[in-house]
Amino acid sequence: MKIHTLKLNRFMLFEDAEINWSKNINVICGENSTGKTTLLKVMYALLKPISKETFGNMTKEMEEKVFVEKLQGVFRPDEMKIGRLVSRVQGSNRTDFSVLMDKNQKISVGFGNRQENHADVNLKISEKRKKFDVVYIPTKEMISNTQHFSTLYEEYHIDFEEMYYDLNKLLDRPLSKGPNTNEQKEVLHSFEEIMKGQIIQKDKKFYLRIKGEGEFEMGLVSDGYRKLAMIIYMILSGSLNKDTILFWDEPETNMNPKMIRPIVQALTVLAKMGIQIFVTTHDYFVQQEFNMLTLYPELNPDKLDIQFMSLYRDEATNQLQYEIEQTASDLMHNAIMQEFDAMYDREQRVIYGD
Repeated sequence: MKIHTLKLNRFMLFEDAEINWSKNINVICGENSTGKTTLLKVMYALLKPISKETFGNMTKEMEEKVFVEKLQGVFRPDEMKIGRLVSRVQGSNRTDFSVLMDKNQKISVGFGNRQENHADVNLKISEKRKKFDVVYIPTKEMISNTQHFSTLYEEYHIDFEEMYYDLNKLLDRPLSKGPNTNEQKEVLHSFEEIMKGQIIQKDKKFYLRIKGEGEFEMGLVSDGYRKLAMIIYMILSGSLNKDTILFWDEPETNMNPKMIRPIVQALTVLAKMGIQIFVTTHDYFVQQEFNMLTLYPELNPDKLDIQFMSLYRDEATNQLQYEIEQTASDLMHNAIMQEFDAMYDREQRVIYGD
């Protein structure tokens, strides 16, 4: 399953957008409050319900309930009123949004700004569609907190978006039976080379086992290793496979810059495996590591299609705009590079004077 197109009409910051995605890697950048995370969340909220095996047995009313609850859980609007996700204008307003996938499969959802828990849901989904997974990795890592998180989330009102709960359940999955596939072996070898160790699980707690040094609790290793550990375990459990769509919100958060290249290498390996990847970033190193793959063919022998999207506000109207290019270098509005250039200019003025 691959996402081809996302359409948003009056959804939160997006007045009217029709975005065509790469089947391999999509890198989304922009200043704060330009809708980067919103794009990941809305696609996740639309796709996660149909990824469940039980979805095909639901009535129309049950389908609507599932989509509404997922939107509520992912976006957590005040009082769980989904109408608050509609673009804010005076009077009545309505949002309609959809994703188009392989074989013209389509999910469309719409509702007005006065709706609380009702939405119009239209589905064009093949009954013979292949099983697929949707994985969302939020900014906070979860592998060091898996032991009791699900119980707390189910029994108490804790202020975490539902993606954290979904990810915790994936990390709670048992390992797949039987030997690893050749695909898994190749990917795992790449990851273990990066981490210099193996991930093991004992009593719902995770450890990094380093040869000659022993086992280290996840709380004792760096954030970068924890994030890679999540990826490794989800490959071992089958949650990340060639039929998975992966959303990763700001992988650089709490990350030592030395870990950025291994993270990008890991994502490249996953894309080779067949996973469609969406990444948001504020980080120069993340963007440039991907950009080098597009600029120098020898670094991308598998010819992965990597696409860059920039979100920005029009200076005259203050309305949200976007552009998409095949290299980050071709983006006309690139907040990361603009700030990098501005810092260089400030340094030059300090050295040479105004």
